[in-house]
Amino acid sequence: MSLFQMTEDQETIRDLAREIAVKQIEPMAAEIDEEERFPRENIDALAEAGILGCWLPEEYGGAGTDFLSFVLANEEVAKVCGATSSIISTHCVSMTCVGRFGTEEQKARYLPLTAAGRLMGFALTEANAGSDASGMTTKAVRDGDGWVLNGAKMFISSAPANDFHIVIAVTGANERGGKEFTAFLVDRDTPGFSVGKHIPKMGIRGSLTAEIVFEDCRVPDSQVLGQVGKGMQVALASLDTGRICMGTQALGIAQGALDKTYRYVTERVQFGRRLSQFQDVQFGLAELQTKVDAGRLLLWRAAMLKDQGAPYTTEAAMGKLYNSDVAMEVTTQCVQYHGGYGYSREYPLERMMRDAKITQIYEGANAIQKMVIARARGMK
Repeated sequence: MSLFQMTEDQETIRDLAREIAVKQIEPMAAEIDEEERFPRENIDALAEAGILGCWLPEEYGGAGTDFLSFVLANEEVAKVCGATSSIISTHCVSMTCVGRFGTEEQKARYLPLTAAGRLMGFALTEANAGSDASGMTTKAVRDGDGWVLNGAKMFISSAPANDFHIVIAVTGANERGGKEFTAFLVDRDTPGFSVGKHIPKMGIRGSLTAEIVFEDCRVPDSQVLGQVGKGMQVALASLDTGRICMGTQALGIAQGALDKTYRYVTERVQFGRRLSQFQDVQFGLAELQTKVDAGRLLLWRAAMLKDQGAPYTTEAAMGKLYNSDVAMEVTTQCVQYHGGYGYSREYPLERMMRDAKITQIYEGANAIQKMVIARARGMK
């Protein structure tokens, strides 16, 4: 694909996602938010259409396209429902890690299931270990031919609905005395695993977030993802992919808010003129659209580098940082353009504004993104 021309496969995936988004997801988005209900039917529809794992090889249940295809699809979903986009973004992160670090047996088992809609979460964050992931205390102790996990993870996306989780746990110390981490694949029916308290949220309320708990949870050696002691590599890889996905969620929310606002200002009449005829409105929306389009190119660059097998850590951080800030700016201004209607729950703008906020926080708060970018420029 050239920078500005999609391939036929990419257009097909995007258009299919757009059709599902408009016909199925958008009509129920407000209800999902109001009821804090997990949108299982949306996930099933996206899985049936082959979107959830479209970049995977066909042997693992995918369509054999590329990761950028998923980015294009995810934007369409995020335009109408930030919660559904958040769910498939987190799921995508975990699938990508299995594809990169999994054994052939692990990939053959998990990837077809996840492509078909069985959800997988990523469990890194703890109550006292957020941006500083090295502060985690969940432990896995070797016992015979397996491991016993004890501890808890916090703010785990889709935890009540996930069938599987990738769990990062402390498994020892390195030669410098620092913690050594290992990644494990844990199925929800594993004895000793449970879902803890539900966490009510300001936005993306259909993406149920909860604590998960491990009490003498035994997993065999075959469930180690990657190498023992190399779990932080898995975690960092997840963050790189996640930053593209969550940046895309922010992008879609921003574009969706603008699309709603374009329609509103061309219909709303004040002082005998349509709002779209006021130069202040024209210029303001023109500036916002320019920022959104710039953000889209940042994410496409990161996704294309990922598809090429090139490093993309810095580019992913830039895409997430910029798009999440733009999403908050755009949704705030679009609420303003709608006036009292924008503040009303009868219109989707207030939900979009609430959904946008989390994109500045998860997958590394934006201060962390700035640290990543600065260090890439030699500032240490």
